[in-house]
Order: sequence, then C-alpha cells, then structure tokens
Amino acid sequence: MTTLSEGTPDKTRVEKRGDRELVVIRRFDAPVHLVYKAWADPALFRQWWVPRSYGMTLVSCEMDVRVGGTYRLEIGHASSDQPMAFFGTYIEVEPDCRIVWTNEESPDGAVTTVSFTEEDGGTEVSISNRFPTAEAMEQELASGACEGTAESLKQLEEFLQV
Repeated sequence: MTTLSEGTPDKTRVEKRGDRELVVIRRFDAPVHLVYKAWADPALFRQWWVPRSYGMTLVSCEMDVRVGGTYRLEIGHASSDQPMAFFGTYIEVEPDCRIVWTNEESPDGAVTTVSFTEEDGGTEVSISNRFPTAEAMEQELASGACEGTAESLKQLEEFLQV
C-alpha cells in the first residue's frame, strides 16, 4: 500500500493498494445512516457530488440504488456542447454499509465500492476503485480524478453540516 496523500483524521486521504486499486478515505461527523442516504438518494446526491471548482454541472442524475439497478449521470461543462455520461449497474447494495457499482462508460472502467463504517459516532467512508489493468489506474491518477473526489467529499461534509 502506498499513501498518495496524507490527511488528518477528518480529511481525505488517497491510498494506492497494489497496481489496480485506488482507495479514497474520509471521516464525517455524521451518523452512518445520513451519510449513506446522501449517496443513495439521487435528490441528495446531486447536491454535493460534482466538484464546484471544475465549472461543471450535473445535467441529469438517475439512480436506482438496488442490486441490478442502474445509474446514469450526465455532467456538463461550458467547454463542451455535449454532456459527459457516466453509467453502470449496482452489483451490491447493503443499506448503511456498502454500495458497489460498475463504471461502464469505458472498457477501462473500475468497479467502485463505497463502504460506510461507524466510528466514534461519525462515519468513515472508503471508496475503492478496482481497475481492470494497472494502466487504467495510472490513467485515472494522471487525470486528476482523485482531486475531484476529494473536493466532492469536502462538499459532502459541508452538505451534512447543514
């Protein structure tokens, strides 16, 4: 395991586990059921997911968070006349514990596992992205996606404090 970014107990950290897995971890001062709901309810998810500094908007958000259910997110940016689509299938859903989905917009898409763990009255969220190849993971690292995820998680923290 290689730690790519250090954080305090309340901040985001990124770990490289082997040559095909990236894990982003952050602790929230909110109970597990509320943090899970922010991930599983599309009306809540759309309020915090897209990193504000990227100048993007969530054009559409369809999420059927159940085993076999699907999701489709369309993200727009002023520099493009067409939104980017992200989509896949939920392959494991355990309320207040874990959500696992595929990322099917590319053959290099990862399988994403988000785990929610109660920790001293708060919640630790661990986002594991397991890529089909080492090259796909390196491409993800080079794209700056980890920084975007960290910003989204900071926005989730702000959202949960409202």
